Amino acid sequence: MADSYTLEALNLINVLIEGTFLETETDAAGHFIFNSEELPLGNQVLVFTKSGYEIQRIPIVIENAPKNLDLILLIPNFTEEQRQISTISLSDNELNEEEGSYDNLAGLLQASRDVFLNAAAFDFSATFFRPRGFDSEQGKLLINGIEMNKIFNGRPQWSNWGGLNDVQRSQIFSMGSSPSEVSFGGPAGTTNIIMRASEYGEGGRISYAASNRSYTGRIMGTYNSGELPKNWWYSVSVSRRFAEEGYTDGTVYDANSIFLAVEKRLNSNHALNFTAFYTPNLRGKSSANTEEVFELKGRRYNSFWGYQNGKIRNSRIREIKEPVFMLNHFWQVSEKVQLNNNLSYQFGSVGNSRIDFGGTNLAVLNGQESYIGGGANPDPAYYQKLPGYFLRFDDNANYESAYRAREDFIENGQIDWPALYAANLGSAATGGNAIYVIAEDRNDDQTLTANSILTARLRENIELNAKASYTSLKSENYAAVKDLLGGTGYLDIDFFAEGTSAFSEADAAQSDLQNRNNIVEEGDRFKYNYDLNAEIAEAFAQIQFKFNRADFFIASNISQTAYQRNGLFQNGTYPENSLDKSEALNFTNFGFKAGGTYKFSGKHLFSLNSAYFTKAPNLRNSFSNSRQNNEVVEGLESEQLQFADLSYRFRSPKLNLRLTGYYAEILDATEISFYYADGLSGLGRTGTTAFVQEVLTGIDKQHLGVEFGAESQLTSTIKLKTAAAVGQYIYSNNPNLYLTSSSFQDAVDYGESYLKNYRIAGGPQRAAQIGFEYRDPDYWWFGTTVNFFSHGFADVSPLSRTANFRTDSDGLAILNYDEQLARQMLKQEQFDDYMLVNAIGGKSWRIKDYYLGFFCSLNNIFDVLYKTGGFEQSRNANFLSLKEDYERDQPLFGSRYWYGNGSTYYMNFYIRF
Repeated sequence: MADSYTLEALNLINVLIEGTFLETETDAAGHFIFNSEELPLGNQVLVFTKSGYEIQRIPIVIENAPKNLDLILLIPNFTEEQRQISTISLSDNELNEEEGSYDNLAGLLQASRDVFLNAAAFDFSATFFRPRGFDSEQGKLLINGIEMNKIFNGRPQWSNWGGLNDVQRSQIFSMGSSPSEVSFGGPAGTTNIIMRASEYGEGGRISYAASNRSYTGRIMGTYNSGELPKNWWYSVSVSRRFAEEGYTDGTVYDANSIFLAVEKRLNSNHALNFTAFYTPNLRGKSSANTEEVFELKGRRYNSFWGYQNGKIRNSRIREIKEPVFMLNHFWQVSEKVQLNNNLSYQFGSVGNSRIDFGGTNLAVLNGQESYIGGGANPDPAYYQKLPGYFLRFDDNANYESAYRAREDFIENGQIDWPALYAANLGSAATGGNAIYVIAEDRNDDQTLTANSILTARLRENIELNAKASYTSLKSENYAAVKDLLGGTGYLDIDFFAEGTSAFSEADAAQSDLQNRNNIVEEGDRFKYNYDLNAEIAEAFAQIQFKFNRADFFIASNISQTAYQRNGLFQNGTYPENSLDKSEALNFTNFGFKAGGTYKFSGKHLFSLNSAYFTKAPNLRNSFSNSRQNNEVVEGLESEQLQFADLSYRFRSPKLNLRLTGYYAEILDATEISFYYADGLSGLGRTGTTAFVQEVLTGIDKQHLGVEFGAESQLTSTIKLKTAAAVGQYIYSNNPNLYLTSSSFQDAVDYGESYLKNYRIAGGPQRAAQIGFEYRDPDYWWFGTTVNFFSHGFADVSPLSRTANFRTDSDGLAILNYDEQLARQMLKQEQFDDYMLVNAIGGKSWRIKDYYLGFFCSLNNIFDVLYKTGGFEQSRNANFLSLKEDYERDQPLFGSRYWYGNGSTYYMNFYIRF
């Protein structure tokens, strides 16, 4: 088996005898063999399928004698290739947002020909749809057999290899708990991207793309050497993506990517491959907005930017610089045993900038320290700058100020950079410190991973997969001054901190008691400074059995995880529990999974897979307030996960479909959130407003649903397709909630948060599609889809569902509590249903030894307005404060929303040689 253009051997091609249950895969040399006593004799049809290539059907005559076939060539499917390229570009808009929950969609792009998964990756992804309701933390992403999920939050960071589409085409995807040869996996599946020099066919490619989505332009070039003398291969790819702003206002995009892979076959049994990639990228973030802000400024509005010297400047920039180096050793131990040894090292930084406006000056009055100054919130969408703020009192509405605020917000409504510089220069002129600075929250990580993967053919139909791995992380976490905005220095104190019984207010304000009242300059660390260390050792084993009518497998894993925090600042609020090392956290976990497929015939197949395993909480959710102290989350436990799915597949020359039902539970999860809250009880002090850390423990979640996908090849040129997902993802218990804060000394436990049966937010839980593709024999093609979405929900505030909601700030029950009104206010918001129409088409040419082509995709052709997500603000924590805001025509702290893009396009032009 080989590529019809490059004549390079193709591996992992599925070979099926049509109408039977007999199938196999080609090996690395492109060879395959059917060795079965049940081979059907006479006239048969072999069906060859591989992602990125046309389906090839070849009639043969099977006799009672060995039969060798001539060279079989597969024709590249440029329709699918172009579709996948655009899909990667589309999904890149959702990668690595601060929440980071949606980048698992990228793992579906090229890993499967499944109709439903293609719909989810391409047409559903723009709505933040998540297959089976899982975010990327519940899946595994590997490159060359090395796991790339971040230890801090459990999610793969796709920006670390973004822009390398040309060298990411070889992927192996295992859905759900189905078997994977390289990982035990998770409920969202396992993807292994193979970026090995010898896997790429000889030739090159240059492309240019234009878009109005996350970036406006992209240029990419790739060259693969093929096999060179003395058994060498190399591959190189570079790209650049850029935009002054994307679809959303003020979202700058600046990304470069470089990839190199070199491989040497030492002899017939050993080969070494070195892979390195570096993709520095910078992106401007966008704000989630209230309904009031949306009505005034529209769906593209972003409060994070303003003009400086006539140019757009975004205050919140996410910048990633993390090169990756890999060394892979491939050892053919024997004809039936292979060993793959891998070593990876990743280092660099991730930075998230913001405006810090707590700048103050130190004064000594009557022999005591006092801090004066502090800037106003520069956010143009801050609630006190909006017209609704001046109309908050029915009996004392200030219509004139509301009108002026409205006109100013509509006319301007962006960060006033010159005003920030003027404030700092004015303070400096009187000998004062900067009032505003650009701060950057930094994570400087060093991750070392080593593993060994064994594949052994015990018998012709029995395969053993095993893996042992070790990962070590050292993560430096700190805030640094990135820009003084014209100031001369910045006083490093927490203006909002309050004293405790043991320490004075001046002490409590210090970020580091060992360096009191420190004046920091650009590049200096301030606010917080600590290390996180982690080690994970894991072993995995799996055995697969393959028979003519049935395949099944069993697998297990065991792991040991260790975490520790090391504080480098002695925080003034937590002087006894912030410096030096925390207690060491250790978790031992295990898992089992099993499943199989029964083939009633070549057309009808049933599959059942199930799993149960425990998983250590991620590093982010292990320390309740890691920026300020060593406090471990109370009652921290490993998560428990159990899930199962049952599938029916039908395949024939004219129709292919899959119907799957699934059920999953995630138990004992932990989540930590940060926000300002009003109306808190049980603080033991006057005043109810505080910046808090909300710790939600013992969370149980349930995922239940059905997936369906089908495609029908009506004629040689027309294909119909449909896909649907009906899911229900809910909290299945009432977890416990407690708050910590620098504003009060001890944690405050509010008991149960009544979340049971509330929906888990994160994209629509139901989606459906119908569409068609037309492919002309003259190599032009066109397709369109109609997509329907429903059952999207806003994320609810857990604090508002606790006993605090019924309690006044004095700790007593609220006297005029209205149960019916409370139910109405706490009802979860469900977003409106919506429908999106997308289209894609293109053409390709072959001119001598060159392929040329272009394609264009259009999304949301009719410019439909829809919400992709949102969340309740937790500022109003009790019934009285929420009721007061709820009854306003324009709530001050209403829910914040993200909106989907309107009509967008993506065009790509390429040449392959």
